[in-house]
Amino acid sequence: MNIKNTALILCSLLVSNMYSQVFGELSGNVTDQTGQPVLGASIFLEGTEKGAQTDFDGNYRIENITPGSYNLVVSYVGFETQTKFNVIVRSKGTPNYNFVLKESAEALDEVVITNTNKISRPKETPLSTQTLSAVEIATYPGSNNDVVQVAQTLPGVSPSIGGFRNDLIIRGGAPNETVYYLDGMEVPNINHFSTQGSAGGPVGLINVSFIDNVTLSTSAFGAQYDNPLSGVLQFSQRKGNNREFGGNFRVSASEAALTLEGPLFKGKNNEESKTTFLVSARRSYLQFLFEVIGLPFRPNYWDYQYKINHKIDSYNDISLIGLGSIDDFSLESPEDFDEEQQAQLEQAPFIEQRTNAIGLTWKNRFKDGSGFMETTISNNTLINEFTRYEDPENETGVIFSNDATESETKLRYQLTKFFGDWKLTTGFNTQYSDYSNKTINLTDNNIFNTEIDFFKYGLFANMTKSFFNDKLDLSFGFRMDDDNFTDEDNLLSTFSPRFSISYEFKENWRLNGSLGRYYKLPPYTILGFRDNNNILVNQDVNYTVSDHYVLGLQHNFSPSSSISLEGFYKRYDDYPVSVLDGVSLANKGADFEILGSEDVATVGKGRSYGAELQFQQKLSNNFYGIFAYTWFYSEFTGFDREIYLPSVWDSRHLISFTGGYKLKRNWEISARYRFAGETPFVPTDQDATLASYPEVILDYDRLGEEKLDVFSQLDLRIDKKWNFKNLSLNVFIEAQNILGQKTPQPTQFGLNRDSNGSIVEPRSLTAIETETGQIIPSLGIVIDF
Repeated sequence: MNIKNTALILCSLLVSNMYSQVFGELSGNVTDQTGQPVLGASIFLEGTEKGAQTDFDGNYRIENITPGSYNLVVSYVGFETQTKFNVIVRSKGTPNYNFVLKESAEALDEVVITNTNKISRPKETPLSTQTLSAVEIATYPGSNNDVVQVAQTLPGVSPSIGGFRNDLIIRGGAPNETVYYLDGMEVPNINHFSTQGSAGGPVGLINVSFIDNVTLSTSAFGAQYDNPLSGVLQFSQRKGNNREFGGNFRVSASEAALTLEGPLFKGKNNEESKTTFLVSARRSYLQFLFEVIGLPFRPNYWDYQYKINHKIDSYNDISLIGLGSIDDFSLESPEDFDEEQQAQLEQAPFIEQRTNAIGLTWKNRFKDGSGFMETTISNNTLINEFTRYEDPENETGVIFSNDATESETKLRYQLTKFFGDWKLTTGFNTQYSDYSNKTINLTDNNIFNTEIDFFKYGLFANMTKSFFNDKLDLSFGFRMDDDNFTDEDNLLSTFSPRFSISYEFKENWRLNGSLGRYYKLPPYTILGFRDNNNILVNQDVNYTVSDHYVLGLQHNFSPSSSISLEGFYKRYDDYPVSVLDGVSLANKGADFEILGSEDVATVGKGRSYGAELQFQQKLSNNFYGIFAYTWFYSEFTGFDREIYLPSVWDSRHLISFTGGYKLKRNWEISARYRFAGETPFVPTDQDATLASYPEVILDYDRLGEEKLDVFSQLDLRIDKKWNFKNLSLNVFIEAQNILGQKTPQPTQFGLNRDSNGSIVEPRSLTAIETETGQIIPSLGIVIDF
């Protein structure tokens, strides 16, 4: 054996020995519902002998853990046992895992850890609510670590047309019917290149490295949230590491991101710091890839996110959070003529966007242990320049221009108070809104400049109580909203009651029900629109109203698995209807456009109803997964309130499955499958499009006459993790649309050209053959240090 081979063997043995000696640790905090630390709670890793107990401040720490996936269990006398499933322990970069314990209905003489730990939902919203952990989000196949794309796969959420946008289309509702909250701060825009007046876009801007968990409510919403009609998506962020500096670097098929965290002002003699930071920046390189491929699009974006938390004392802490983006969507003519790319070049818009949201939150826990209050002051701004050119290649001949700025400054106060077994949540919100827009719309012969500002305010209250040893949960509340801009509504006219009930009629069987009324103020694009006489023609609009009725049955097979069946009915009134098109705006908002900048009348009605079956399996025997089937109808009216037409989201059938299996040696394989039935679409008005080309005009009179084929897509992902002394490494390979299914899209039209790209006279439109159904592979690397 030569010296070279001997050296290689010794190096291999050394690396193997180093790997076998690497350990990780877990830490976190345990409190009760009031925020009071729980002293002496038992924390252990299921299936191991590793565990710890919480100290006086409710903190715990488990050391010398072999890296891998575990279920983390906490138990304490008088409280319900809780489990966090699929906790990944790494040698570096393992986040804190915190628990909020609920009191048990029965006084226990000993810790009981069986039959009490069930997959549950909040008592205020016991139906139509799903929560995903950071681990589940980070390993979702086909999502590219995009938090919003993950939410798109949850039960009842339809894929966008073509499947490439992050619009949340929930149970037949429109994309702009969902509101978004980041640590209690409302964030209107959570996507790059977002649709103004809505919120969808092709890429989410929330960094998964910040996330503790994400909760989506799809039919029952807490009274503290204003403006939802179909959904509330809540992002809960973790705090930075209070002991040591660290972070991660993530690179994927479309972007690179760097996240840093650690203590501030720790001092040499302190083990922990009262102040922590978490900050990140992300950069896209799609524009370079598209240039190499030869596509005409040049999407270029940056985003940033941060959170600074300071613990003032045992009862008070403050947090400063921020989120923003810099987007530039431009076009470049390809070197060689291609019919499809030429049409895309001519019809696509130029987009320049800037978004920024910043908020300061003070949380105060009452010293008597009776509750807490939370106060948030925040500001969010959207600057959106959206332009279509007659000659995009030379950027000349403006046919549509939207130069808009939206700004909101908000104050939110929420009090949570416990009176024995009663829980009261109450508070108020107020905001100052400032909107300006310079619009040139030659297609519709409309040019205007507008500036509006006004105040909006609301108040809410909710009471919750459990009866009969937690067998029966009741919750009832209301909220009211008003503003000093619109003419028609007031606090009493927007009174929105809601009620929910949950009853365990048999062990592990629950009957759940909820009903509620919800209001939404139309977007600023509607409120600020002016006609050519400079008149605010939409100042008389009403708040859109939606009534939800939901009934469900839930069964827990085990602490880690459950099945539920829900029936739902949503009724809409006072929905904005386009005066120009005569169609409900519920059929718009999921494209690169400006939603609502037109004359509308709030006279539309709508309804969406159906049933949803869901099975969920948390990590058990190395497997986890969630399967859902939703059957529904979605219909809206125009000016004739008696004629309901299918909406463009009325696919009738939705199927979603996401699951994974943990293999040995830190290998993991996971899959995601999405299915949507045939979906109505709006055909192109070819005569009107030819007259106004490159502006595409849709024929809304023919809505519902034609349908797209079914959408079906299977994505596959394989992860492999390595743990070293100073870093951990995760490499994953994804393949989207692994079955090569064709993506349904409406027929696209472009000008008829010859083989050299010259326009054939007289001008006419020709259908464009689009290539779909490709398998899209990608590679990602995450390094935690």
